[in-house]
Amino acid sequence: MILRRRGSTHRRALARAARAPSCESAHARPPDSVTTGLVMAAASVVPRLVAASMLAPLPGSVRLLSPGRRALSPRAAFHSSAPCPGARVAVVLSGCGVYDGTEIHEASAILVHLSRGGADVQIFAPSTPQMHVVDHTKGQPSEGETRNVLTESARIARGKISDLAQLRAADHDAAIFPGGFGAAKNLSTFAVDGKDCKVNRDVERVLKEFHGAGKPIGLCCIAPVLAAKVLRGVEVTVGHEQEEGGKWPYAGTAEAIKALGAKHCVKETHEAHVDQKNKVVTTPAFMCETGLHHIHDGIGAMVRKVLELAGK
Repeated sequence: MILRRRGSTHRRALARAARAPSCESAHARPPDSVTTGLVMAAASVVPRLVAASMLAPLPGSVRLLSPGRRALSPRAAFHSSAPCPGARVAVVLSGCGVYDGTEIHEASAILVHLSRGGADVQIFAPSTPQMHVVDHTKGQPSEGETRNVLTESARIARGKISDLAQLRAADHDAAIFPGGFGAAKNLSTFAVDGKDCKVNRDVERVLKEFHGAGKPIGLCCIAPVLAAKVLRGVEVTVGHEQEEGGKWPYAGTAEAIKALGAKHCVKETHEAHVDQKNKVVTTPAFMCETGLHHIHDGIGAMVRKVLELAGK
């Protein structure tokens, strides 16, 4: 009841603000007293509403207790994973933003499909400086600006993220790497060095650990180059091998993958390639200029195959 009363007060304050005459219509500037009153009302209501909502259970939430389990506070329950019989999947990010970090749509699609597949997800990123920071409105580096890969990745993870140094294959059933230029800039030096690139030490360790344990690894977009560099002879896809009039602008990556000793398999955006022997699943994603739903479908195919290989 308290929340409803506060919510009603907040809505009334917003409604009054919406009805107030526009400062740009017929020079009808509201008196300073009205403006001040609305601002003070909103300022007094919003913090209380937010604070209360942080402690309140989510609408339609299920019971928080399982037999024999300790009771959780509503806030702790919100930030904890519900008991899940599905696969335990580690998702490795490389920042936040296509040109200098993780491609956000790819990361989101992966998380949606993992959620739908009943997976228990934990997100990781290396705590290292980004190669550079790109102004995404211009597509150019911002001079004199630096950012941390883990800190930026936390934006996508909604704060629930761990240092990649803590990731162990023994604690998970599978690992998935979204794409974005961060995979080629922050998780490796592929963007600069091509086939002669170096891979982040923890990224290399994680790939080798999961591979050695026979646990599946999923990668999309440019991220398959990580597997091609670390896991010799692996089969991956980054889509097509010709640009085809700009539809596949990064098609040259396929040749670099071959130069690394890996096998490249041509696939469409909505498809995923499964290397059964190495348990590596890849999909082109934004290597192709196409509709977002095609990319979403391809990532869904990749996630489903990873979960199948994980036996979940």
